[in-house]
Amino acid sequence: MAPEFSLSVQFASDAGELPSRAQVRRWVAAALEHPAEVTVRIVDADEAQALNQDYRDKGYVPNVLTFEYGEIGHDESGQGVLGGDVVICAPVVEREAREQGKPLQAHYAHMTIHGVLHLQGYDHLDPADADIMESREIAILKRFHLPNPYSS
Repeated sequence: MAPEFSLSVQFASDAGELPSRAQVRRWVAAALEHPAEVTVRIVDADEAQALNQDYRDKGYVPNVLTFEYGEIGHDESGQGVLGGDVVICAPVVEREAREQGKPLQAHYAHMTIHGVLHLQGYDHLDPADADIMESREIAILKRFHLPNPYSS
């Protein structure tokens, strides 16, 4: 059972085939291991690039950005509640799905789950951490009958 969480889904993109709020909620729930307050914002390239430049000092348009706020409070049982934002760039996700021959909604699922795992401290900077994070992503996606995004 997923931990308690609150979710705000924001659509700030005019892309055509965006996931539904219900899909995003299911993907977030599947990836969460801790109580959390999460915002998932789907944006166009200009906003994604501006955020990446302003907060990471990187000039490219990313597929997903995660802003981790750490523990922002406690639930009724005293367990820490994590806070964070996951920003997904619709045009990049569409392009990557097309280039990689993946169904668009499967790639949105992967980017959402990837971002939510980052929010909880998962990372992929070194190979051992990448293996852990990717294994977690593959297992979560499998629950939705979605293929391993790392196999060619």
